[in-house]
Amino acid sequence: MSSMNIQGIIFDMDGVLCDSEDFICEAAMAMFRERYDATVHPDDFLPFVGAGENRYIGGVAEKHGVEIKMPDDKIRTYELYLQLIQGRLEPLAGVAAFIASCREKGIRLAVASAADHMKVVGNLKQIGFAEETFDIVVTGDTVTNNKPDPEIFLKAAAGMSLDAGCCIVVEDAENGVLAAKAAGAYCLGLTTSFSAEQLLAKGADWIAPDLAQLPAGMTL
Repeated sequence: MSSMNIQGIIFDMDGVLCDSEDFICEAAMAMFRERYDATVHPDDFLPFVGAGENRYIGGVAEKHGVEIKMPDDKIRTYELYLQLIQGRLEPLAGVAAFIASCREKGIRLAVASAADHMKVVGNLKQIGFAEETFDIVVTGDTVTNNKPDPEIFLKAAAGMSLDAGCCIVVEDAENGVLAAKAAGAYCLGLTTSFSAEQLLAKGADWIAPDLAQLPAGMTL
């Protein structure tokens, strides 16, 4: 990393620090049942993974012809989600050690998640990290354009007083990889949600299964 002058790491949340996709999917399906008596399926959500909950819920609603009420339906989904993750959501392999190693080396850290602040803070608390662990936390409800637009990563880099070209974005979703590369950052793609081939096709510079197994050339 040092040879590339990497000064900051920007983490996506879901599928990178923790794997909450099953829980948010479960919560969203429950919300559709509860509020609209609509049966939706896990596969319906796949095209919208990593694009933020507005699109995640909204895209499925469009597919099923449901006229949702936002932000009420999103807030209800988050309420259900925060109940579901209690005692069940854990950090992914290598997360704690990777963050500690970065801190020891003076590398700045950010979280940039397409999810809203309510969900991100709930996730961090559940996996044992205070929001203050990171130099900045940028959430989907604070940007105008969500992934695959690069805005959220540019904002995270600026919040660390860094150029995005000095940062590695750690992502698991195709939309996130596209956003990282559009921001001018390096991108490590984790294969928790999409295949290595899919992430490489979108421009990921490296591939790994998790933060415990970094690829050659990325040793901290």
